[in-house]
Amino acid sequence: MKNPDALGPLVELLDELLALTHTAGRTDLAQRLQISRARVADPRVRLVVLGDSRNGKSTLVNSLVGARVSATDSTVSVPVIVEHGPLPTATLVRTAVGGQVERQPVDPGKVLTELDGSTVVRAEFSQPSPLLAEGFVLLDAPGSPTENPATWSLLAAADAVLYVADARSPFSNAQIETLQRIQQVCPTVICVLNKIDQYPQWPHVQQRDRQLLDEAGLAFAVAPASARLHEAALTTGDRQQDLESGVPQLLDHLRGHVLGQADTVAAEAAVRDIQLITDHLALALRTEAETLRDPRRYMVITEQLRRTREEAEQLRARTSNWQVALADGSGELMADTEHDLRHRLRSLIRDAEADIMKKDPAKGWADFGADLDAKICEAVEENFVIAHYRSVELAEQVAAKFPDSGVPTPELRLANPGDVGEVLEPVASLDSLISAETRVTDQALTTVRGSYGGILMVGLATSAAGMSLVNWYSGAAGILLGVHALWEDRRSRKQRRQAEAKVAVARLMDDVIFQVSKESRFRLRAVQRDLRDHFTEIANHTLRSVDASLRAAEEAAVVHSGQGREQRLTEIERTLVRIRELRERADTYGENRSY
Repeated sequence: MKNPDALGPLVELLDELLALTHTAGRTDLAQRLQISRARVADPRVRLVVLGDSRNGKSTLVNSLVGARVSATDSTVSVPVIVEHGPLPTATLVRTAVGGQVERQPVDPGKVLTELDGSTVVRAEFSQPSPLLAEGFVLLDAPGSPTENPATWSLLAAADAVLYVADARSPFSNAQIETLQRIQQVCPTVICVLNKIDQYPQWPHVQQRDRQLLDEAGLAFAVAPASARLHEAALTTGDRQQDLESGVPQLLDHLRGHVLGQADTVAAEAAVRDIQLITDHLALALRTEAETLRDPRRYMVITEQLRRTREEAEQLRARTSNWQVALADGSGELMADTEHDLRHRLRSLIRDAEADIMKKDPAKGWADFGADLDAKICEAVEENFVIAHYRSVELAEQVAAKFPDSGVPTPELRLANPGDVGEVLEPVASLDSLISAETRVTDQALTTVRGSYGGILMVGLATSAAGMSLVNWYSGAAGILLGVHALWEDRRSRKQRRQAEAKVAVARLMDDVIFQVSKESRFRLRAVQRDLRDHFTEIANHTLRSVDASLRAAEEAAVVHSGQGREQRLTEIERTLVRIRELRERADTYGENRSY
């Protein structure tokens, strides 16, 4: 977990500054500090492990945890989330027909044999692992983002990423491009060169990988490892073999670098907040102090503050650049997200109709519905992930419209990655096929009607030759026409079932589009409100600080005189010294954390 001893001084700084903001009556700044303090105090570090198929990723995950929590069978493609717990537990999160979410506790030793990619959304474990006890939450992604786009939803919630590749050959251009995209989502990435026991050329591959990363501007570590060698060493107790596997070194790197990096990210954000808030608090106090020292500069000071206030008022106006950028960007984001969702679901409809026309939909209709539900969940999840990335880009675009280049952007994260069951819960399940209900008596009557016509038609023709109505010829004609009638009836019923199946799929997709579009618009409006409130809060901070400075200057020029002026000046200077000390301590803390 994040080091409480290392972050303790920063928490104390935040508490001291929080007391000053309450004393100054700046509740707006106090709320921002409370959020920053909560982020620093969060102990979790989310580590996502991903990689292409058959690179030994799942075996490496099991080695890191010290238990078999990830299936090495490449046909199983569901996320696995592992947290620390006193006892081993396992839970399967399933999606039933219609999108309902079911949580099923299972035996941790048998869970991997029960994984079914068509119904299982993810598997959740708790293990008494030493690595997890230090605060890591391990998320085993189902393949790489190129193989499974749903992996991006896990990356959006990651504090660090382990990218697993085998030591057979250097990174390909596609892998470098994937790593570049990963860095945009999570900058803390470690490349693991797995299976070094199978490929003796791994030192040359490692050197080449480092060159490729340097050329791409990616300062990622490349750690050699062999998960199987590590497991064998644990079985035999061979310490030297364990060191040769590289896994102990990787664990040390995770503890030393990733945990330290997680602290640094939270600390840097907190230091920026401290710097911003101390500037706001000091602005009013310095203005009042300057007026107390030289009342004749009152007009000059107030004129400067009024100009600053006008600039702050312009930032709050609806016609300001950032407001226009936010409104335009939000409209484009909603339209693009809606178009992406409809495109994905229309593709699913075309694929589903093609599958329906290949065979009789009555056979395996329940399995078809379960598979379609899983594909719908995946499409909706990918749509939400794209909306999340576009929201982050929009926040950066809006921040660039502020005159101050150091304006922070809000933290937009995906909560509960991979879980869209609650969104699709109101959607009705795929309708059953009414025309699929065929009774034996109906088939028998159809056959009899066809046979009767054949017997009567041929029997009348042969009766002219003196034969009876029912004879060998009329009987054979009755059998042939009866079979033909039965075959035609089955073909027409199959066509009716196919048409009915298409209507059922279209009705289901209409419900999905209605529900997901509503949820998507709700989420994007919430993002728009968060961005608007965040940047409005920044403008309000500046405006309130300027107003407080103006009031302080007026009070200093009118109210204080004689001994009261000196006492107030001494009090202000004492407070400014304390604020400056807090700022210096924060700067020093930030500089020390950067090494």
